[in-house]
Formats: sequence, structure tokens, C-alpha cells
Amino acid sequence: YARESWFINSPAYKDNMIELNKTINWQPPEIGKGRFGNWLEDVKEWSLSRDRYWGTPLPIWVSEDNEDLLAVGSIEDLKQGLFEKEDGTLVPLEELEEEIDLHRPFVDRIIFKKDGKVYRRTPEIIDVWFDSGSMPFAQFHYPFENKELFEKSFPADFIAEGIDQTRGWFYTLHNIATVLFNKPAFKNIIVNELILDKDGQKMSKSRGNVVYPLEMMDKYGADALRWYFMAVSPPWIPKRFDENGLLEIVRKFFTTLYNVYSFFVLYANIDAFDPQQEQIPFEERPEIDRWILSRLYSVAEQAAQYLDNYDITKATRVLNDYIIDDVSNWYVRRNRRRFWKSEAGSDKTAAYQTLHEVLLTFAKLIAPLAPFISEEIYLNLKRQDDAESVHLELFPKMDDEKKSRQDVQLEQKMALAQKVVSIVRALRNDRQIKVRQPLSRVLLYSSDSVVRKAAEEMAGIICEEINVKKIEFVDDENKLVNKSAKPNFKVLGAKVGKMMGQLSGVIKSFGAEQIAELENNGKTHVHVDGHEVHLEAEDVEIIAEPKNDLAVQSDTGMIVALDLLITDELREEGLAREFVNRIQNLRKDAGFEVMDHIVIQVENLAGDLTDAIQNQEQYICNETLADKIIYGKVTASFNREVSIEGKSFKIGLEKSK
Repeated sequence: YARESWFINSPAYKDNMIELNKTINWQPPEIGKGRFGNWLEDVKEWSLSRDRYWGTPLPIWVSEDNEDLLAVGSIEDLKQGLFEKEDGTLVPLEELEEEIDLHRPFVDRIIFKKDGKVYRRTPEIIDVWFDSGSMPFAQFHYPFENKELFEKSFPADFIAEGIDQTRGWFYTLHNIATVLFNKPAFKNIIVNELILDKDGQKMSKSRGNVVYPLEMMDKYGADALRWYFMAVSPPWIPKRFDENGLLEIVRKFFTTLYNVYSFFVLYANIDAFDPQQEQIPFEERPEIDRWILSRLYSVAEQAAQYLDNYDITKATRVLNDYIIDDVSNWYVRRNRRRFWKSEAGSDKTAAYQTLHEVLLTFAKLIAPLAPFISEEIYLNLKRQDDAESVHLELFPKMDDEKKSRQDVQLEQKMALAQKVVSIVRALRNDRQIKVRQPLSRVLLYSSDSVVRKAAEEMAGIICEEINVKKIEFVDDENKLVNKSAKPNFKVLGAKVGKMMGQLSGVIKSFGAEQIAELENNGKTHVHVDGHEVHLEAEDVEIIAEPKNDLAVQSDTGMIVALDLLITDELREEGLAREFVNRIQNLRKDAGFEVMDHIVIQVENLAGDLTDAIQNQEQYICNETLADKIIYGKVTASFNREVSIEGKSFKIGLEKSK
């Protein structure tokens, strides 16, 4: 049934609300422009009153003849009224012994007398959404107190709530702030969507698909759950919660980060590394150190930009990729020997100082996102004069010194090296050739001189990473692949009709020159039965087949080919590396310390495996910290049966005396 209501004349402020909404950084922007913006375009009067008992009383007093109103704006205004006792006696509120209660039924017994009229409060209460929308100033008892505090914190930097609040809290905040202050109530907003089960269904006890957050935190940690929700997809996209995805976050990001941290702590303790000692000048450090620090500063800059824009998903992803791809899979793996080696020196110190800065800065970068692991890392690595907690540190910002250390060209060169390595690893994987098996060469073609120059400068690193002897640069891609052409019948048939049969034969006979013209210019022309036919790139499919013994893959601006031919010498080296792998695993199983020297005993070796190990003995000893290899009966108390390429033999290990 229709009822009379007190209302706010919101349409009178519609234009202001629309304009102020444009100043707000919505994440995602389409909610601000679309769902919320459309709501404002069609804004209606806000029915403010409710016919209920509990809630904030509507502070309007109406004269008994219903002709005049009094709006009470403060407790001081209220004290000007009279309190009606149960016997009908009127007592000035200022003289009342009872404490003033701003709720019903107390306020309903307050009356005002003015100009011969008696005013009583209208019985309605205020819509609870008005209470919520008044939060920015009501929490400070503004304007009666904390004026400076309120003005300093309004508008709020940031709010976040569910998408349904475009009709609720988001709107009431915006409405009241516009009406009272002609300002937005908030500067930035993240809109959250629902969390669903892994099949996209809403969680409910009746369905039995409820996931309890505390159980997940107990199992995987609060940091992992936070990171999962931020990294898996933006907050404004409905999330299908899958525990396997959470486990993947733990395995890939948190375990990797902790392993890097543990690696540093292990060797730093062995060598008694002191972070307070004088720093090796940046320009005197190896290129790999300068690169990882340049990347650190670039990542810090990117993360800050994303977080400043309240794009937490992009921020977590760029941090995730840095610690996994750059720090763990590249820097630490390529520099292990600098930490392992026993002799001290500036190179080893530079490695420690570099990784220390990376980890300490990274802890600060992830502190708002993963507060617990960042605190553990920070507290163990901080210097004497650093803050007592990572959460008392400022977020890392780019200063002049860090900007001077950024080397964009070096980062681009290393990124190219990483790309080539990734391509070759994929080629090895496709052909089921382990990285431990050395290969003779990689061939690289690029028409871009910048790409070629960068690859030439990174050749040594690339060769080490992919375990090949050399990189050869070719000036013609046809040295890597045989190209042929065939018609794209689906596209071309509709264009040439009956001529398709003859045209097909012409296209299939294309030589390198015509294929190059089509690829470079996007078009070519041919003559068929006296007619000139113009061909576009979409009309023809170019097929590239690798040359003999090559595996080929192309990427933006380059073609990479891996020579698959394995000579006897290369095979021998591969077997030696497999042997080293077995020894390293057995060292861990035997519980040897990382710096312990050992003696290797080998029994029942046969054939080419014997030749490989004996010929590569010096390499094996260097890699495994072995002082010697003994061939014959295994007498060591720690021994195991192992196999390489299906051939079983026994290995025994004991600590050198």
C-alpha cells in the first residue's frame, strides 16, 4: 500500500552527482560509467523515513496543527525542548536529571513550544542506509568535534564492497556527500564480486559446497589465501574458488620465495655475511647483479603504479613473475656457484649484497599483500638501523640513485635471452631431449639488427642456460626452414570461382622469391590463363618445414632452430651430467652439509657409461665436491642402487677424511 514518506529530493542534485562520479577512480571503470552511472542518470527521490521502532529517529518536530516544522540539528538544539514526564509535567531538558537518550521512546517525549505552538516529533525513523552513508562524518561526530580530522580524511582514499552496493552503500555515500559537501565521498573504489565454488555455483550449506576461510588459512596460511584472491583474477570478476588453485599459489609463489630466502640465509650464515659492511659500488658489480637490481627497481615502479591505481591483480602478478622468473629461475640458479665457492672476495660479497637487497626490498613490496611472510623475511634480514617492522617501513619508491641504476637496455637484452632460452627448452621438451644433454648449436635468424646485436651480446648466457656449445646467426631464414605455399581454399574460393583449380597449382609452385614478397608486402600477383590475379596474405597459407636435424620455432622478430644431432662426444657429456644429478640427490638423502667434501664409490658400471664417467671425472668431482671416484666394490655404509638410461649400478658415498 502507498504510504506518505519523508524524502530527499535527490533529482535536484542529479547533475552534481553525475559530475562528481566522473572524478572517482572506479575499479573496474565500467561499473562507474555503466551500472552506477546509469543509476545516477535515472535517480529518484530517496524515501528517507521508515515506520519502525528501532533505529535513528527522524529529527523533525511537527506542530500540532501540522502547518509548521522544526528540524533539530544537534544535542544543543534538542536541549531547548521540554521533557514530558509520565504525569504530564513538562521539565526543561537542561534541568532533567536523566541522561538524554537520542532514541525512542525518550525522544518521543520531547516537545518544543514556539510562537504559541506545540511541536511533537514525527514518529518515523530514518532509513538505515542513511546511517551508513553518513559514516564519513558521523564517525567523528562532525561538525561538533574533530573538524580538522574529518577534513583531513574526507573524501576517503579508498573503499571496497560488493557489486550490489551500487544501489546501496556506494550510492548513499555519494548522495549525502554531494548534498552536504558537493564532493565525492571517496576517491577510489574496488568493486568485489561473489566467490563461487569451483563449478561456478553459489556456496550454500544445503548444497554442501561451502568452503570455510579459517580452514583454508589453517591449512595454507592467511597470506596464501589473500594472494590467491588477488592474483587469480580481478576482484570484480566472480571467482570460482578451487583449492587446487590455492595449492598452486603456495607451490609456485610462496614456496619459491621461501626457497630463495632460505638459500640466502643458509649461505649467508655459513660465510657470516654482514649486511652492515661497506657496499660494493653498483657499477663494479657483475652484469647479472646490475640486471637483477635494475629489474627490482622497474618491478617496484610497476607495482607502485598498479597499486596507486588500485589494480591489485596486476600488482600481484608482476611481483609473482619477478620472484619466480627473474630471481629464482634466472638469477639464483645462474649464480649458485658464487655462493658455493669457499674463497671470499668482492665477487662473492657483491652476490650476497645484491640478493640481500632484492629480498629486503621485495619484503617491503609485498608487505601490503602478504603481511606475514614479508614480516618474517624482513625481521631476519633488516639492518641495525632499519624500522622494527616491515609494516613501519615506507613502500619502496624510486629515488635518483635507483633511477640512475635502471638500465632498460640491459633488461631488454636479458629478456631476449630469457625468451630464446624458453623457446629452446620448449623445443627440447617436444623432442624429449633433457636439458642435461648437451647439444652442438642453436641457430638464430632475425631481420631486426637490435635483436641480433642483443642476442650476440647474450650468447654466452644463452648457451649456458640451454646447454649448447654455440649460437650461430644466419642471415637467411631459408637456411633454417623449407617454405612452401598452398591456397587458402576457404578464403580464395569465393574470390576466383572456377579459376581455383589452375590457381591452386600456381600457388603450390611458388618459389622463395614469391613467398618472401607475400610475407613482406602482404600481397603478390600471378597470371592464370591470361588473367592477372592479385593475391593477399590471407589468400595463401605459408608452410615452414624445418631443415634436416633441426627443430624450429618462431617468435616475434626471430626464428630459433635447435640442432638435434647428438654426437658420441655430446652423448658422453650428457651421461656425465646425469651421473652428477644422481650424486647430488644422494648427497641430500645421505644428509651431507652443502660444503662437505665426499668420496664416490661406483660398482657395476658398464659400457659407454663407464667411459663417460671416467672421461668426465674432473667435471663430476668439481660439481659434486668429490675428492675422488673409486671404481669397484662399494664399501660405504650409505649406498643406493641407481639407474641411467635403464642401466642399473650401485653408488656409495662417504665423507672425505
